[in-house]
Amino acid sequence: MILLGFLVVCAVSVSFSRNLLNSILIFMSYSLIMSIIWILLESPDLAITEAAVGAGVTSILFFVTLKKIHALQQTPEEEEESNEPYQKTE
Repeated sequence: MILLGFLVVCAVSVSFSRNLLNSILIFMSYSLIMSIIWILLESPDLAITEAAVGAGVTSILFFVTLKKIHALQQTPEEEEESNEPYQKTE
């Protein structure tokens, strides 16, 4: 019952999350919880598939997509560091 509660919390929190990166991480945790549930239901083949595809491959594809469309933004400190000109040494 606790795992089902975590599953519902993950599903609802993905809906309310405004940060795309957090949404992907919550989706990964949803898939991992689901794979644990499959193990408890004595279905290891589905558990391995859920862990590999749900938490692994799909999350990597989401990360790559966010990187390609420049949706992963830098923090203000990282932007300042990347915009500073290189200092010349004489």
